[in-house]
Amino acid sequence: MHAIAPNIFLHRDTCNVYAICDGDNAVLIDFGAGDIMPLLAERGITPTDVLLTHHHRDQGQGLVGISADIRIWVPHSEQDLFASVNDHWQARQLQNNYNTRQDRFSVLENIPIAGTLRDYATYCFGAIRLQILPTPGHTPGSITIALNHGQSLLLFTGDLLMNNGKLWSLAATQWTYNGAEGVPATIASVCDLQNRQPDFLLPAHGEPIDDPASACGLLIEILRPLLTYRRQNPRLFSFMERPYEPITPHLLRNRTTSMSNAYVLLSDSGKALLFDYGYDFVTGLADGQERAARRPWLYTLPALKAQFGVHTIDAVVPTHFHDDHVAGINLLREVEGVQNWSAENFADILEHPLNYNLPCLWYDPIPVDRILPLGETIQWEEYEFTLYSLPGHTRYAVAILLVVDGKRVLISGDQYAGEDGLEWNYVYQNDFRIDDYVASAALYRQLAPDVVLSGHWSPLWVEDGYFNLLEERGNALARLHRELLPTELAGWQGQDCGVTIAPYQAVISAETTHTVTITLINPTDHPTTATVKLVATIPIDAPSQTVELTDIATVTFQFTATQPVRRARIAADVTIGNRHWGQLAEALLTVLPNAETE
Repeated sequence: MHAIAPNIFLHRDTCNVYAICDGDNAVLIDFGAGDIMPLLAERGITPTDVLLTHHHRDQGQGLVGISADIRIWVPHSEQDLFASVNDHWQARQLQNNYNTRQDRFSVLENIPIAGTLRDYATYCFGAIRLQILPTPGHTPGSITIALNHGQSLLLFTGDLLMNNGKLWSLAATQWTYNGAEGVPATIASVCDLQNRQPDFLLPAHGEPIDDPASACGLLIEILRPLLTYRRQNPRLFSFMERPYEPITPHLLRNRTTSMSNAYVLLSDSGKALLFDYGYDFVTGLADGQERAARRPWLYTLPALKAQFGVHTIDAVVPTHFHDDHVAGINLLREVEGVQNWSAENFADILEHPLNYNLPCLWYDPIPVDRILPLGETIQWEEYEFTLYSLPGHTRYAVAILLVVDGKRVLISGDQYAGEDGLEWNYVYQNDFRIDDYVASAALYRQLAPDVVLSGHWSPLWVEDGYFNLLEERGNALARLHRELLPTELAGWQGQDCGVTIAPYQAVISAETTHTVTITLINPTDHPTTATVKLVATIPIDAPSQTVELTDIATVTFQFTATQPVRRARIAADVTIGNRHWGQLAEALLTVLPNAETE
């Protein structure tokens, strides 16, 4: 262990471990096998906190069994690869595996964590003040930790880069089978660090870097032809230079968000309003859908401010709840103070995602600062806009109409697919209903936009006959469903059942009373009765209930779970009228052995 700056020490273990000292206490950056512990003890230094730059085993293998007095902090998007890694090891696909991302180079056992390190946030440990910077590349969730030390800016970069144009691993940058997703991510991250003009880079492998500008420039120079030869991400540098393109003078599209489009409305006052904000500046998607494979950031906001004179982003208005449209909203709120203005028909889904059995839900609750009513005019700066219910792709979506630079603009989310704006984009589990595309065709005709801005395709400038084609195709979709489905399911509007349980997922402690609500839709054309029995893979004392069923009815059950279990299955066994439909809906319940719930 040797000093590299006043009160900062480096120890070479399975990775470089850095100790930032504050009197007799220290914060460690990465941990390796833990061989630094006796060396610190010899100096009378007590480590209070360990901050991990990423989840790989060489960074943290020694954390297993570490003293509970030492707090462990991990990247927010990689938290499950520490705190719940046992579940990851059990669930990870192995046979016929095409997921080559290095998520199996993780610690072998669960590591209790004190908290997560959120991108762009600042954390104080005594007199030590550290900022977290998102730097994907070596892994999708990798971070750099920034320290202002005297007059110098020090960046602890993990495995993002080494000196002399080197990377510790190229294999780690392959996030998919035959992909190179981590290479452009590395370039973007290195450019971001270079723009911050640090004085030193302190990598997890290799020597401290005292000429960051040269080291960053050389690495980019070497990586750039690798992408060219691989014919991957040819637009990377163009996107970095000019991430936003005008649709009209006051309306922009973020062209870097290949997972979904985000739009910016510019006010003459220098303020901006966003429509959707999912994964900014996508360099390529990692295999898998778990939290560690999906990460938003705010990479293009400096360019938005510099190139278009934006000084404040007031709010973001999402079109629907899917992660590719909302994943970055929490970052916007926490870092930029942006408010989340969400429609009344899906605000609760954002705030309480575990209650719903819906696809594409973000991992964390997304607070809503203002609930927007449907059909009412909303004023923002010199503009007015109105939200309309737009079921189809999902029942919980809106179309947003506004007039910008003399053009009627309809922001439509994912309702229609394709460059011609005609392809149905419905998903049954999003609560699709048979006549949804009949309704949306009528809405488009009523609103008569000049241009339609969708979630994944180029702006569609409306031509004569477009609304007629939407109507024709919507009627065809409804007709085909009615021809194909049995009449006894007509009341369920194309769904396999009209029964749901809420909350769909819950985590409770043992001996806690838990409540579930079953909602039933009558599939028949006449009033009837419904009997509901709750069944589960754990003991539950909940007598069956019978209710009158006209259109919709609800049944509430309360019970106490005593047996610790992960994802116990609960099902609603339903009889409607004289027909026993069986176990139509399920929910998942995790029971913990103590009062601490996740």
